[in-house]
Amino acid sequence: MIIDYLDGSSPTDVEADLCIVGAGAAGIAIARSFAGSAVRVCLLESGGFAGEERCQELYEGGSVGSTPFDPGTSRMRAFGGSCNLWGGGCIPLAQQDLAPREWVPRSGWPLSYAELAPYYAQARAFCRIGPHGFVSGSFLAPLTHPPIRFEAGTLVNQIFARSPILFGDAYRAELEQAPNLTVMLHANLLELQATPCGSSVRQARIGALDGRRGVIRARHYVLACGGIENARLLLLSNAVVPQGLGNERDLVGRFFMDHPSGKLGTVFTDSPDRLTRPYDRNQGKGPAPSFPEIGLSEEAQRTHQVLSGRVHPFAVEGTVPKGIRALRDLRAALRSTTRDEGALLAERLCAALKNGPVGNDGTVATSESIGVLALRLGLGIGDIARAFRQKLAARPTVKSDHVDLVGYFEQAPNPDSRVALGRERDALGQRKVSVDWRLTPLDRHTYRTAATLFGQQLSRACGGRFQPEPWLEDDSAPLVHGTAHHLGTTRMSDDPRQGVVDPQCRVHGIDNLHIAGSSVFPTGGWAFPTFTIVALSLRLAEQLRLLLAAGGL
Repeated sequence: MIIDYLDGSSPTDVEADLCIVGAGAAGIAIARSFAGSAVRVCLLESGGFAGEERCQELYEGGSVGSTPFDPGTSRMRAFGGSCNLWGGGCIPLAQQDLAPREWVPRSGWPLSYAELAPYYAQARAFCRIGPHGFVSGSFLAPLTHPPIRFEAGTLVNQIFARSPILFGDAYRAELEQAPNLTVMLHANLLELQATPCGSSVRQARIGALDGRRGVIRARHYVLACGGIENARLLLLSNAVVPQGLGNERDLVGRFFMDHPSGKLGTVFTDSPDRLTRPYDRNQGKGPAPSFPEIGLSEEAQRTHQVLSGRVHPFAVEGTVPKGIRALRDLRAALRSTTRDEGALLAERLCAALKNGPVGNDGTVATSESIGVLALRLGLGIGDIARAFRQKLAARPTVKSDHVDLVGYFEQAPNPDSRVALGRERDALGQRKVSVDWRLTPLDRHTYRTAATLFGQQLSRACGGRFQPEPWLEDDSAPLVHGTAHHLGTTRMSDDPRQGVVDPQCRVHGIDNLHIAGSSVFPTGGWAFPTFTIVALSLRLAEQLRLLLAAGGL
């Protein structure tokens, strides 16, 4: 059953066995695993089925670190979560990503790759990429074009698979029809209220933007709201434990990480296709296509004492013929005339993540009328005909003589990089988040070293010349931005003095509170995190089934 908490006829209070907060990839995976069982599940979602500006504003907050960070545009508050914006990328972490590395302080998971592998296998089915086998750090999947071969011990090609689904769309009907599941839209968690001793959660206080208030009473609770909001909600739950639930050792919100990304340099070459064609994500085939990404080998990471990272080569177009520009502008204009609030919000968030107001095809918003754009299109029909012939021949429609190398990196765990509560309050009266995103000398060393390794190998592959970005060659601040992969703020550890949750993702010292999502990652590798989020969530669901069957709380 799916109900809207803004609907006055819906119940104010709910009794359940399991309360899950957040209907993104993690929350949906856990709730779905209980569909049709005897366990009564209540799944809370702050937004509706599509993005709404009023709900999205609840994510707004401040940035106080030296590296700018906008918490309001790096997430989406709607059923399906931020995966409404994702590109579908799925890839497992590598064994080395999970292992302690002597050159990476506070690295190492209390789980091994072997322990995660069975849940990665289950996650394939959930993400609908089941045909692809996998190994440590890569899928075993066919590729449209053979990737570049690199010198041993330098770079490697790691293969990811693209999920063909959006989780909210794919599993909405299944959740709605399950008699034991209740999904509540526009229901915001305000606070987890603990017992007097703080050792368990007795109820969840919820509210809607129209002023409606209520409670959810359950035996077990799961926070599945993402790497920023999970920490914020623990800190807001401070009626019994003044510093916030799970925060007796001041660890909640610390170790905030993302996958920093930035341009590393340019390869000038007469043969840009040699670099870009094997890694073109528009060339995939089948319902779950696979693509290679260029990563630093484990040997290179160990030899150079750097973090994990990857690079993607982007061909930079030369002068775009007028006809092709007119066609692109017309397509962008036609898209904008048919989009509702949710679609426009999604477009705005995607543009913010790409660091600019551009569409998926690189077109910039235009204010010209449809009629003027159609006239421009007619005048440039010759350009379009030539581009069509180029496309049939599998050649670029616009010539290029250089390729930009954009890097995406693991971030070093850093306790001073953190999520905290700010002074301003949102429309629900809750303190907004304040993000202090900080990089370390190891991060900077990684960018410089990786740029050299990537640049040398890729320029050699195409007979070109690599020119690094100026910021890599001096002491200026790294020109990187986040990729909305929020990690680490409720990190996993065997030792309560080193982490917020135990290896079963239960909050240390609280017997019925659990955390799902990438906030539990002690380190993040470079891998897109969703596949591991789903695997860990399915593992947590298995733990919860055992606890509920045993009558725990």
